[in-house]
Amino acid sequence: MSGQNEVSNWTYHHIGLLVTGKGEEKFLPSLLRSLMGSGQCHIEVIRRIPQLSPITSPRRIHNLVKTNKSVKDSNALTIGALAKTFLKKGGSRFVILVDDLEYRRRDIHNGVLDRYRKALDTMLVPMGGDFSARAAVHFLINMVEAYYFADPQAVNEVMGGELADHTGDVEDIRHPKNELKNQFPGFDEVVHGEKIAKRLNLDLVLSNTQTCASLRTLIKWCVISMQQPLTERFQLLSGVTHPITDVQIAPYRADHDFG
Repeated sequence: MSGQNEVSNWTYHHIGLLVTGKGEEKFLPSLLRSLMGSGQCHIEVIRRIPQLSPITSPRRIHNLVKTNKSVKDSNALTIGALAKTFLKKGGSRFVILVDDLEYRRRDIHNGVLDRYRKALDTMLVPMGGDFSARAAVHFLINMVEAYYFADPQAVNEVMGGELADHTGDVEDIRHPKNELKNQFPGFDEVVHGEKIAKRLNLDLVLSNTQTCASLRTLIKWCVISMQQPLTERFQLLSGVTHPITDVQIAPYRADHDFG
């Protein structure tokens, strides 16, 4: 009887990614492949979308207020409609918008998150239910290439070099892509990035409780959204999380006590 209950409680999850970078479009599912280890989750890229920044022009803000619109229509349609279409296919589905938060944009991360969230919520909130909570915005800081430095063996296997262990938080590297190109002049963010991502050990990348807060928040959101218990894997119980994107976990915390 217990076996039958386990089967009935088994849920297959679909996670759709909206990404702003060509590298992420190519290989981000490979980077997140550890989530699929249980066989309960499939991750795919829905589409690459334009990278957005906060609207700061007084004229544009005035026009939005004048027309009673919280987000530019084209962005709502491009981003919100894609998320809506994916979620409406049914089953246990979630959407993650992933943006590289380059060093030059770190001071505006609140505004960046707000603009993406408005683009999603414009289309998802009217659907009712928990559709809006099934979509989240997360950052790769500063670029997906930062996480390569947390697993230098993966880089060395592909590039044939001797990248040393990084001391400190890889999310503090100002321009990881340039750092890689300086050490490996032939480095190609797509060709080599795809090979490195397939080798990257996510458990190793997230093994330090005090580093990779943004990436850990993305993983934590996925685990809680899929109603799985938090464990010490990826340091989800005690590791630091990103204070800006972490708030999106709150709707699930209210419904599920996972630790």
